[in-house]
Amino acid sequence: MTSYRARVFTAVSATVLIAGAATACSGGDSGGGSAPSAAETASAAAATSAPRAAEVAASPSASSPAEVTSSKGPLGTILFDHKGRTLYVFDKDKTSKSTCEGACATAWPPFTVTSKPTAGTGVKSSLLSTSTRSDGKKQVTYHGHPLYRFSGDPQPGNTNGQGVNAFGAKWYVMGTDGKQITKKSQNPGTGY
Repeated sequence: MTSYRARVFTAVSATVLIAGAATACSGGDSGGGSAPSAAETASAAAATSAPRAAEVAASPSASSPAEVTSSKGPLGTILFDHKGRTLYVFDKDKTSKSTCEGACATAWPPFTVTSKPTAGTGVKSSLLSTSTRSDGKKQVTYHGHPLYRFSGDPQPGNTNGQGVNAFGAKWYVMGTDGKQITKKSQNPGTGY
């Protein structure tokens, strides 16, 4: 009986790994057959079986008040939520209305609030607002761009999502000037 359980566990584990690898390889740039980056693999894994994403999505991101803060690091001065988690923008969002739903929103949880967000040091309150998602929740926007966290950022300050191509477009950190920063992260796992 133990041998049977071990074989079933091994088969299920292999299936999850193959599905994650297939998902990571299916998106991305159209150039050559290069291997997916660690961030792309993390994004694909988050999209297929996301216990970490569920944990981030269930966290009290809608606490009151929700402050948007900033910090200077290798990518420049970028935005963070009130818990120190990096905030990203999605290139596919062309207006303040989010296009990230379903599996996308599991891998890239929207930064939602129940009250008006406040601006921390270095953050321009005039650029801070909210938009209403399809589920009725209020998502924080900055300079008209919906803001998200990345389930592949296990620690506050991580920037593992920088430049990831997932769900039809790239993801970038947001500068305090309201512009996305496309600079490549040098040390994505270390954070700010």
